[in-house]
Amino acid sequence: MNRYDIIVIGGGAAGYFAAIRAQSLGKKVAILEKTKKPLAKVRISGGGRCNVTHSCFDVAKLVTNYPRGKDALYGPFSRFQPRDTIEWFEERGVRLKTEADGRMFPITDSSQTIIDCLQKECDKTGVHIYLETDVVGIEPGFTVQTTTKPFYAEKLILATGSNRKVFSWLESLGHTIAPCVPSLFTFNIANFSLVDIAGVSVPNARVNVVGIEQTGPLLITHWGFSGPCVLKASAWGARKLFECSYKADLSINWLAELTYEEKQKALANLKEQHPKKQLATSCPFAIADRLWRAFLAKLGLLETRIADLSKQDILRLTETLHRDHYRIDGQTTNKEEFVTCGGVALNEVNFKTMESKKVPGLYFAGEVLDIDGVTGGFNFQNAWTTGWLAGG
Repeated sequence: MNRYDIIVIGGGAAGYFAAIRAQSLGKKVAILEKTKKPLAKVRISGGGRCNVTHSCFDVAKLVTNYPRGKDALYGPFSRFQPRDTIEWFEERGVRLKTEADGRMFPITDSSQTIIDCLQKECDKTGVHIYLETDVVGIEPGFTVQTTTKPFYAEKLILATGSNRKVFSWLESLGHTIAPCVPSLFTFNIANFSLVDIAGVSVPNARVNVVGIEQTGPLLITHWGFSGPCVLKASAWGARKLFECSYKADLSINWLAELTYEEKQKALANLKEQHPKKQLATSCPFAIADRLWRAFLAKLGLLETRIADLSKQDILRLTETLHRDHYRIDGQTTNKEEFVTCGGVALNEVNFKTMESKKVPGLYFAGEVLDIDGVTGGFNFQNAWTTGWLAGG
């Protein structure tokens, strides 16, 4: 009664995509999902808008957005990349739009649009979905024992994300599991001096932490720093930051487009051209007034007239703008999104089909693999691509 050609364990983006592809190719497919609400990450992605993919169509450039998985994904992306994702959704009535930073969202700005599309496609093709069905054991063959009843299939697709129980089972079959640690998180700062200006952002900062440097928009929060450049740094430095218990020195160049000398010259010119003005109301840079005043307060220059700026003051202010220092003391998940690095070792997977090299008939899709991307739709693209291949 519960026999299928393919069983997909995990009702997330990768699991649904794999199941839909397999069912469309004439297979009898079932999805087993332990919760009552599948596609949970799709729902919360992009602040509820769902960052479906990224408008990077050059495979060689696309793979550089994956701190782990770059080499392994080149072949899969050559077969199914963001252009194919866009086409897949548009063929099913879902149009996507591209924002200035390359991120792509449904034109409705609602993740429900993507959820409805995937659910409708499952209904249309005949995928069987079992919710609140927790897997408690898997036997070769495959017999999948659940809390409700057993299921049987010749092919098993794991789209379970970072599931310790599944990883333990895979290790017993000879698979190597790279330890899972958080990726894509914000930085907590001890005794944060900028807490009063939370919400202020800069368009082009450069951060350096544990030897990792990233450039882009930066956001000041109530607990520290966020924004694309911080999230990218957290992804590339995920393991190093975990190893140091998220305690590390952070350097910020608040104006990455300007050299040290250009910053220093702008301040010197300010003194020469506007000596009678107050420094607090005469910022020569494209940053928020509140941030400028915060820098001045930090240096004891908030009440200073420009004429009274000494050479040492200019050097101290230049140094703050170019190499401002903070101490990271913890991390916070980016909004409600949670991405990890770690999972099934990539050299144990055939990336032409996503089949295990250790267990015939066992396939992988999504975050169960030791693959993670930076922010911007890249993690979903990994889910769509590996799901499409695993279901093929």
